[in-house]
Amino acid sequence: MISSVRGTITELGLGAVEVDVNGIGYFVQVSSSTLRTLQLGEKVRLLTQMVVREDSLSLFGFPDMEQRELFRCLTGVTGVGPKLALAVLGHMKPDGLRRAIASSNVDALVEVPGVGRRSAQRMILELKTQLGIPDSGIEAAGSKLAEVREALIGLGYAPGELGEILQGLSSEEAEVADMVKAALKALSRV
Repeated sequence: MISSVRGTITELGLGAVEVDVNGIGYFVQVSSSTLRTLQLGEKVRLLTQMVVREDSLSLFGFPDMEQRELFRCLTGVTGVGPKLALAVLGHMKPDGLRRAIASSNVDALVEVPGVGRRSAQRMILELKTQLGIPDSGIEAAGSKLAEVREALIGLGYAPGELGEILQGLSSEEAEVADMVKAALKALSRV
């Protein structure tokens, strides 16, 4: 697998660039937001994801690790292929995408060309689990519930199975250790 390319941009196209690496040109598909930052003749390093299909090998490029990881998560969603994942990343910044997923904002995702309401709902449902975004807003960063959630994830529980359990632990007077014990007891009954 090719995980990155470093070289000179020799061609800029619609949604793709050619990167010359020691005389070998790599055709790398990129999001529209990444394409806007690149210039012909510029030295560049792009993190890449190779997608192997029955009839093709495609290379997708990203300016940073966060975008590559989001691309991997997006392509893991049922019905979302690499081109649609690139369209999402080209239309939304990573933080904006995470906010839209966390707040279940279907309208923000539907603004991306090629994403319908069903696709947006599926993305929200599947990405909340993959990205570890809580199902409800009860777990503010730094709160006791957030600490309990992190402890349970550290013990091997999936973020998706913790929503109802954590809602039942909304007592702020309890200590984190006691809340973890109560959550483990509740999870053992499930």
